[in-house]
Amino acid sequence: MKKENVPQDLSALAKITKEVCYATDESGQYVTQLSSGWDVKISALDAAWQDIDGRVAQARQQVIDGKASPILFFMEYRLMDIKLLAQYTGFWQWQIKRHLKPDVFNELSEKKLTLYAEAFNVSIADLKTLTVHEN
Repeated sequence: MKKENVPQDLSALAKITKEVCYATDESGQYVTQLSSGWDVKISALDAAWQDIDGRVAQARQQVIDGKASPILFFMEYRLMDIKLLAQYTGFWQWQIKRHLKPDVFNELSEKKLTLYAEAFNVSIADLKTLTVHEN
């Protein structure tokens, strides 16, 4: 792609950051060029975020309906899976799967709840009430 053809479509992050692209200059040499966005990429990212928002909403509803513990909601909200959460908390994956059950979650010790709260960057009270505070 030529330097003058690097896309400059406005994206949600255009005022905050720019993406580095490689393009050729007038002499055919590769140079870096900043891009504020590309419509195709913006559409793909928007679709991905809509999917994530849907998964978070579905997880919240499962917790409200008593089908899952708040751990599921925060895993979806923080874009974590069981393997990653196990690495953050030190729990075995099978333990986290077990803690996803509301009955088991309600019996967790303060120490275990603290590990989850720290992994999700929330207080224990917020963990139990599905409350998210963004900085």
